[in-house]
Amino acid sequence: MAATRSEQISQPTVAKNGLHTHQRTLKKAARCTGIGVHSGNPVHLTIHPAAINHGIKFMRADLPGKPVISAHFRNVVDTSLATVIGQDGYILSTIEHLMASFYGMGIDNALVEVDTHEIPIMDGSAYPFAEAIRDTGIETQGGSRYYFKVKEPISIFQGDRSVTVYPSDTFQITNRIKFDHPLIREQELSVVITNDTFEKEISHARTFGFYSDYQQLKQLGLSRGCSLDNVVVIDGESILNEGGLRYTDEFVRHKILDCLGDFSLLGMPLLGHIKTDKSGHALNHAFLKKFLSRKQSWETHVISSQA
Repeated sequence: MAATRSEQISQPTVAKNGLHTHQRTLKKAARCTGIGVHSGNPVHLTIHPAAINHGIKFMRADLPGKPVISAHFRNVVDTSLATVIGQDGYILSTIEHLMASFYGMGIDNALVEVDTHEIPIMDGSAYPFAEAIRDTGIETQGGSRYYFKVKEPISIFQGDRSVTVYPSDTFQITNRIKFDHPLIREQELSVVITNDTFEKEISHARTFGFYSDYQQLKQLGLSRGCSLDNVVVIDGESILNEGGLRYTDEFVRHKILDCLGDFSLLGMPLLGHIKTDKSGHALNHAFLKKFLSRKQSWETHVISSQA
């Protein structure tokens, strides 16, 4: 499972805009242990280094033959409660926070070994995964890193919800959410995503929900692993979690985290400015299909260290 040794790279591998010029993987295996937020079952996960152009793939080590599922939006089979991918009859659920960590930390190639059908929820954010990747170490590989460079705007609308991507020389996400609740109301945030901004400004933001919804899901036999250890729970006008919020606008920051996880399933990083308005997993994935169908609106692009 170890990656092919990388070529020796002498030139700079980060462009002036903070984006990487070469593919990257982990220096060695990283491990995480937690529970599945829906199943409540223990999960053991190992992120293995992988060779150039391998991409991100998941291996169900608990099943005969250890089947592998590629992390690509064409393999998304459900977005109702989490992002679920499937291939050849096998599924894996709740991949969005780990995928956001790969995108945010600039990891192009990895094989994720997991011993059940669900990625662990950890503390409800992406930080435990990002921390494991950083602490294990990142290796720059010899292969050039290709980007989708947006040439003209592409949009999708669904009622008052929308996703648009605009041309940009950086990778930026602007997200707007609106909830009829006094603790959330309308929040908007724009972040240029680099390894540093992801880890400091986005990765710590936790998933959130309302106590009434949590009760309903419990009655349906779902969210068995959900607790105040891994979800920000809103009850009336109170945050039930000890210590409250990690950011005053943690809600919109988590939506940016989810957006990162969704867009990572394009299979290549993006040079563009994503603007979402009250979007979620389903609309984001519908947008990815439209994006790839609009071949005249983007091109594949390699970034020079001088860019």
